[in-house]
Amino acid sequence: MQVDGASYHRSGDLLIPENIRLIFQPPRSPELNPTEHIWEEIREKHFYNRAFETLDAVSNTLCKGLKELMDLPEKISSMTYFPHLQMTT
Repeated sequence: MQVDGASYHRSGDLLIPENIRLIFQPPRSPELNPTEHIWEEIREKHFYNRAFETLDAVSNTLCKGLKELMDLPEKISSMTYFPHLQMTT
């Protein structure tokens, strides 16, 4: 499993099954984890400074944010540093 260098990924408390091997990506390499940029966009536009009453409300908000991004393939390509990325549904 590819993980970033976050301290909780390196914690001695982290239980890793025997059949899983962690591969740490190099520091400051966001191009290796493009979903971080997509999540940041959704978090800032749809979750910033909000409290949700139910898990369904969180799920609905996340789906709304993802659907909005699906209509902007150029934005996704620029955010992920993968200009060749094609959106599929």
